[in-house]
Amino acid sequence: MQTRRSNVSDLLHGVAVLKQSIPSQFDVNNIVFDSRKANKDSLFVAIKGRQTDGHQYLAQVIEKGTKVIVVEDWLKTDAADIIQIQVKNSAKALAIISGNFFDNPSAKLKLIGVTGTNGKSTIVSLLKQMFDGLGFKTGLLSTIRNVVVDEEFVSTHTTPNPVELNMLLAKMVDAGCDYAFMEVSSHAIDQERTAGLDFDIAIFTNISHDHLNYHGDMKTYIATKKRLFDNLKKSAFAIVNMDDKRGSVMVQNTKAKIITYALQTMADYKGKILEQDLIGTMLKINSSEVHSRIVGRFNAENLLAVYACGDLFDIEEFELLTQISVLKPAEGRFEHVYDKQKGITALVDYAHTPDALKKVLETIVETKHKAAKIITVVGCGGDRDRTKRPKMASIGANFSDQLILTSDNPRTENPASILEEMEAGLEDGDNVLVIEDRKQAIKTACRLAKSGDIILVAGKGHEKYQEINGVKIPFDDKEILKEELKI
Repeated sequence: MQTRRSNVSDLLHGVAVLKQSIPSQFDVNNIVFDSRKANKDSLFVAIKGRQTDGHQYLAQVIEKGTKVIVVEDWLKTDAADIIQIQVKNSAKALAIISGNFFDNPSAKLKLIGVTGTNGKSTIVSLLKQMFDGLGFKTGLLSTIRNVVVDEEFVSTHTTPNPVELNMLLAKMVDAGCDYAFMEVSSHAIDQERTAGLDFDIAIFTNISHDHLNYHGDMKTYIATKKRLFDNLKKSAFAIVNMDDKRGSVMVQNTKAKIITYALQTMADYKGKILEQDLIGTMLKINSSEVHSRIVGRFNAENLLAVYACGDLFDIEEFELLTQISVLKPAEGRFEHVYDKQKGITALVDYAHTPDALKKVLETIVETKHKAAKIITVVGCGGDRDRTKRPKMASIGANFSDQLILTSDNPRTENPASILEEMEAGLEDGDNVLVIEDRKQAIKTACRLAKSGDIILVAGKGHEKYQEINGVKIPFDDKEILKEELKI
C-alpha cells in the first residue's frame, strides 16, 4: 500500500467539530492516538480511555513536532502554529478521521458485521470459507485471525482499533476483495471503533452472560450491541436470531430491512435438525436439506445465518447448499482430536461463557454414545467478569461425568483464587478435580479417558498461548492433546 498523505480539512469530513484554532490547511501522513508514535507529520487524537487519558501527553506530542491535535478538552498552549480541533467525542472522531484517511474503504466493499456473545468467530469464518469457495475475493477480521484474500495479519483484538481496522479494509480494497466479514464486539461498539463504517449486513447471534466487568450490567451490554443495528443504513439488512429473546429488541429502531432466522420459532429462514452426531448434522433449511460437517444446535443456528447472508446476496440455492456441505469448523470451535487406537474423542472449544459451555456440553450429551463418559477441562480467565466463575463450574459439573477445574489465562490474578471462586458453584457429590497446571489437567483427562469417552477442553480454543502476569507463554490445548493421545 502506498504512503498516504491527506489534508486535515478533508479528514474532518463528517466530524462534529466544536472549535478549531486555525484553518486546517495542513497535510499529514499518519493518524495516531498513541503519543509514542506521534511525529511532525502526524494527526494526534487524544482519547479518554479507561486506563489512560491521551490529553495528558499533549505537551510531549507537541514537543515531537506534531502540528495537528484533536481533543475533547481545549489545550491552552503558546504554540501559535498548532491546529487544535475540539470535538465532543474524540474516540468517534478518530474512527471517522481514520475512515477518511484511508478513503472510506468500507463503502467500496460489501461489509458484513457479526455481533453477539457467542458465534461471531464461527460465522465470519464460515462466511469467508463459503464466499472463497464461490470464487470471490474476501477479507476477514476476527478474534482468530485477520486475512486479506489469503494473506494473514496478526489479530490482537476481536475488532481492531479504528486506524488498523480501516487500514486492513483498505488493503482488502487494493487486493480487489468483493466482501469483508468482521466480528463486531461490544467493546468496539462502546469505544466507537466501528463509527463511520458502511455495513451492508449486520448479523445478531445471541446475548448471554459476558463482559459484565466492562459494561456493568446486562441492560447496558444489550443496549451497546443494539447500537450496531440502530446505525444501519436503510438499504442494509439486519439478520437476527429469533430463538434469542433479544433478537426483536436488537432491531426495534433499525432503518435496515429485518431478516430473521430460527430453529424453534417462525422465521424467514427456518431450520430443523433432522439428524446429528459428533461428525456432522443433517439440517433442513426452509424446504431444502443439507448435510454439514458442523455439529451442534448452536452451530445449526450459525449455519442459518450464513445461508441467509448468501441468499441475500443472490447466491443460487444449489451453490449455497453445496458450499455449506463442505464447510469446516472454525479453528478452536468444536474442533476434533480423535485417537483411533484408543477410541477416545477430544474436543477443543473456545467456550468461555456459561451459555457457550452449556451449549457445547448439551451437544455432546445429545450426540454421544450412551455409555460414553464426558470429561471436561475448564477454567476462567483472570481480570475478567468474576460473576461467571461459579456458573461455569456448576455447568461443567452438571453435564460431565468428570470435571477438572484448571487455570485459563490468569493474567494478573492468582490462579488459585480464580479456582476458589469457581468452586463456589459446586455442590457436594460433584465429581471434580482441581489441577491448577493446565497442561497437567489435560494430561490427567487423557489418562482418565477410556474407549468411547469424550474429553472437552474448553475456554481457550484457537489461542496459542497462556497469559500469566503480562507474559504470553506458548501453550496450545490441541497440541497437548495430540501429544498425550499420541496422534
